[in-house]
Amino acid sequence: MLYRNTNIGKIVSFSLLAAGLVLYSAPAALAASDVVTKYDKDSDKTLDLAESKAAAGAAFDKLDKDADKTLDPKEAKGAVGKKEFKAGDPDKDGTLTKDEYLAIVEQLFKKADVNNEGTLDSKELKSKAGRALERLID
Repeated sequence: MLYRNTNIGKIVSFSLLAAGLVLYSAPAALAASDVVTKYDKDSDKTLDLAESKAAAGAAFDKLDKDADKTLDPKEAKGAVGKKEFKAGDPDKDGTLTKDEYLAIVEQLFKKADVNNEGTLDSKELKSKAGRALERLID
């Protein structure tokens, strides 16, 4: 580098390092906002419960490989954790109906909505409940 041992060289090196860190962290920041962008029908840069449930309903339909209108643990694997599955199956029949699946969505939505505004922004989707919700809707 031309200015290696000068203050200008240090500034340039620091600037390049900072730019690299910003670019490196950008995919993680975009991941949550991608879900918002993908399912935000009213373009307010948040997800409300209706938007979340609509997306989750479509996700349920994709997961229901045998088209029997329920998810067994094998079909739900990757979207619904074992504890969530068990808690979301109140009739204990070993499957989740779409209504049971959407009840889990609503529960996670409410947990992620820490400011009780009725919407989730990208920051709220980064919470534990928000990440679990993302798995159910995307």
